[in-house]
Amino acid sequence: MPIHQPQQRSAAPTTGAGEPLGVQQAEAALVEHYPRLVRLAYVVLPPSLGRHRRVLAAHGTVQRALPGARTAPDRIRVPAQSRRSSEAAEEAQGPANAPYAWMRLRVLRTALAHERRPRWWPGRLPAPAALRPTLPVVWGLRLFPRAGGVDELALDRALSTVPGAVRAAFALQLLEGLSESGVRALLAEAGEADPAGAVRRAARLGRPDRAGAQVLLQSGEFDPCTVQTRPSDLLRRRHRVRAVALAAALCVVAGTLAVAAERGVRGVADEGPAAGVTVPALDPAALLRTAAEQWADTSRIDFTAWPVRGDRRGDGELLGRALRAWSGPPAGVRVSTTPGTADVPPAQPPRLLFAGEVDGAAVVLFHDGGVRVVRYAEPLSGGGGAALDFARTDDADVTTGAAVVVSRTGEKARFLLAPWISETTTRDLLAPNTPGRPLEVGPDGVTAPVGRPAAGGACGSWPVLQLRSSERIVENHAFLVTDLGDLAPAHLTYTPKPGRGAPARQPREATGTEALLAWARTACSLRALSGSGVRAVNNWAFAEQRLPEGEASAEWLCTRADTWRGPGRVLVQFLQPAASPTAPAAVVADRNDTALCSRFGQHILAGTHWKSASGRWYVLAAGSRAVDRIEATGQVRGAAGGPTLAVRAPRDASVQLTARLREGGTLAAVR
Repeated sequence: MPIHQPQQRSAAPTTGAGEPLGVQQAEAALVEHYPRLVRLAYVVLPPSLGRHRRVLAAHGTVQRALPGARTAPDRIRVPAQSRRSSEAAEEAQGPANAPYAWMRLRVLRTALAHERRPRWWPGRLPAPAALRPTLPVVWGLRLFPRAGGVDELALDRALSTVPGAVRAAFALQLLEGLSESGVRALLAEAGEADPAGAVRRAARLGRPDRAGAQVLLQSGEFDPCTVQTRPSDLLRRRHRVRAVALAAALCVVAGTLAVAAERGVRGVADEGPAAGVTVPALDPAALLRTAAEQWADTSRIDFTAWPVRGDRRGDGELLGRALRAWSGPPAGVRVSTTPGTADVPPAQPPRLLFAGEVDGAAVVLFHDGGVRVVRYAEPLSGGGGAALDFARTDDADVTTGAAVVVSRTGEKARFLLAPWISETTTRDLLAPNTPGRPLEVGPDGVTAPVGRPAAGGACGSWPVLQLRSSERIVENHAFLVTDLGDLAPAHLTYTPKPGRGAPARQPREATGTEALLAWARTACSLRALSGSGVRAVNNWAFAEQRLPEGEASAEWLCTRADTWRGPGRVLVQFLQPAASPTAPAAVVADRNDTALCSRFGQHILAGTHWKSASGRWYVLAAGSRAVDRIEATGQVRGAAGGPTLAVRAPRDASVQLTARLREGGTLAAVR
């Protein structure tokens, strides 16, 4: 639904910097760049307004920026800072000129005013600018920009956590092409107290892919000129009209009855947002249901191939309550989301995966458009409210789409398994030599209770599921998954040590002896990843090092956790010889949001201090297979050809490690 722009009444002549601007020139600049200005206002305005009010406020902000028809030309001048901002924008992207720069400044001031409160203004109330009634006004409809994907929603959520000045700095750089100095100057003109701080905070948004963030800002998610419409709550609206009429009549009869009528109106207004309107996405009858055998006859093996299961999959009342809670959780419903997961209502009817009774609760599982799995659970009896959990599952496959946590009670959890799982066992990562034990699975695909890894205290065991996929999908192999506190368990893999002259190894399933021995020493480090939306964890044995003084060899592992939203976390672990096969490895480096140890970061160098049996201290370092020389500088100096280094050093010596790669280039040690 395109929103019409003001009609053009005059052309916009080019105006030299500092010359007076006519109203017609300002009007021409607004008409020419109206969509651009409205998008800028929409990004800067507070997301707390809601998408409907923010769309209208963005259009009102831009339309109010136009000066009155009787405004004298000498009152419309481009200040010095605006001239410099305009020149910077003109160099960056061309179409900016003095009238446009002047209009942009007025739009920016008005949009930022929505978060400014006078000192005497009550803290709970919106800023005065947000309370002022302005055109355009829409009755009976709700307006929303076109829904974007998960990346757009994640960016919108990130913008909602920062002040308006930071959003403005972010938009002025990515949408307007202004330099940092130009943004600081423009924010200062708009009345911001700390423009430099806003620019610094804006620089952290959208990382590491700022170009991708620029594309997202230009998408339909942030375009208030092309919107979709829905009716407002029809039943609530009818109730309000009737209640107002009744209240007016009762006021004539008795004031006390009018008060009672007002309370009745409030009771109706407190109902959920979907209480009186049947939106297709929230209609139980419209839920998508996959046929029972489709998983064996499709090339897409993920959650879209799961058939609906559970003994209450035909319970329309339960499904309706779950969908209404999803559309607008009422008070008492506990909501949890994994990082980077949007909790917005579904744009289209979701897919029903399960509806049944598990461990004293009615549980419903939905899959929403290839992006999210949503779990709704309500107690069958007794106190306690319902729970609503969201988790990302985009691009799931045979292994990462193999199971979903359907119930957690105490130290146990039950899983709903994918239809292509033909064999299920459990094993303990801290008992690598103990074979797996068969796990009972019910006819609806729900497993018997499985122990959960300890969240704190001693790490005495680490239960995992060992699953085998069916021969019917030509993926007959076993793999490990573990519960890290999210709805979807994490897939565990292992990359063996590099071979001599052999090509780089690829991750493989962590079911072999070598893989299980490595995981036995690193399993407890998985506790640091709990609840962070981890999709898969790989243990890469990137180096083996002969220890000084004739001792045995040690291994260097890079444990990489990939999240569903993209960024990864890396733990570099040093496995020195130990008497116990489960002796924990030493974590020597921890890095967040990095491509290290992935296909996009295949080179690594790490180091640590190590004490020999004789009591002497050394600095040890190791690099991946492409490293052919390592140097140590600082308080200790040394060098070695090849991928490992050992040099005598005091226990607390400060050392900088660098490596040279076989094909050229250098590498710094990860910390």
